[in-house]
Amino acid sequence: MKNKKLAGNKPQSSTQKYLDIASVQDDLVVLNDGSVRGVMMISSINFDLKSEDEQKAIIGSYVGFLNTLSHPLQVVIQSRPLSIDDYLERLRTVEKEHTNELLRMQIADYVKFISELLTLEKIMSKKFFVIVPYNEIGNTKKNFAARTAAVFSTAKVVRLSRKRFSEASAELDKRCDFIGSGLSSLGISAQRLDTQALIELYYNSYNPDLFQKQPLEDINKLKMETDV
Repeated sequence: MKNKKLAGNKPQSSTQKYLDIASVQDDLVVLNDGSVRGVMMISSINFDLKSEDEQKAIIGSYVGFLNTLSHPLQVVIQSRPLSIDDYLERLRTVEKEHTNELLRMQIADYVKFISELLTLEKIMSKKFFVIVPYNEIGNTKKNFAARTAAVFSTAKVVRLSRKRFSEASAELDKRCDFIGSGLSSLGISAQRLDTQALIELYYNSYNPDLFQKQPLEDINKLKMETDV
């Protein structure tokens, strides 16, 4: 008789197959079903500090902006502990290099104050994102079984023609430009995330603790292996 445990001792499949994301390239997020996403980081508005007339104007502009959309949008708010280790390290460097003893003492006291404040209260930073979809890159004529199978195939989108990918990219660029213009009318600035920023965003989202200890390298500095 065969040992079932030994027979089933095969390499575990990658967790990547269970994620919706197939790849990140050309400033786009490509999903397993062939659709693509663009991500824009946006600023915020302190609504409570606005006057009543300003608040009404903002609400009216926001309603008008929503009415111009022909596709859904996803708004994501990400909260993370604020890390100022690099800032404190720069202050310590300035402290060591400064020749004025009084200023050195003031910098040291300031660094100590900030460090103690962070130990007493966890300071959080918030970032706001708008996810812009484009779903027509995939084959909408596929049956349900084929679309379901595509979800578990992370390599499927690689076989899409470059022409269809370029068309989807161009259309998504138009959508992001249109949304950025609409948000600017509300006093909100928007910045499209490039490939490096997208990778860092999702790496941080799935590995928040690891991201603080092991930041990602610049993708332009990574060595890529190619098939011969």
